[in-house]
Amino acid sequence: MQIKFMQRAIELAAQAAAEDEVPIGAVIVNPESGEIIAEAYNQSQHISDASAHAEIEAIRKACAKLGQNRLWDMDLYVTLEPCTMCAGAISLARIKNLYFGAADAKGGAVISGVKFFEAPTCHHRPQVSGGILEEECAALLKNFFRQKRNKKDL
Repeated sequence: MQIKFMQRAIELAAQAAAEDEVPIGAVIVNPESGEIIAEAYNQSQHISDASAHAEIEAIRKACAKLGQNRLWDMDLYVTLEPCTMCAGAISLARIKNLYFGAADAKGGAVISGVKFFEAPTCHHRPQVSGGILEEECAALLKNFFRQKRNKKDL
């Protein structure tokens, strides 16, 4: 696992925040070459698409770039524990390793909530490592939502 890829995901999350999107960034990497295959951040608000989460967008871009619907042997770095929708997409794309920053007790589905990869109906389970640069990832989200609440109070 390389910290630089999570740092890049954090940069993407900061870009999302600057565009008033929930600050979550994702990077898909070929671990053998160290090449970033695709990267994305949340786009749900700007393109009016509830499925435009960072992970989904990165998976779409990686599949298009590679011309395939499976991302065998690829690693995904994401700043927040994936939700159920994203965990499903990660499984269907056959991501090999999932690395995430902050846990998400309310909406996460990997180590929280439904624990999607533990379900008997889950056909592919990536190796999962959480808590990578957790404080930085969590701070982006906390600051974003704090600012949102403060704007409402004005």
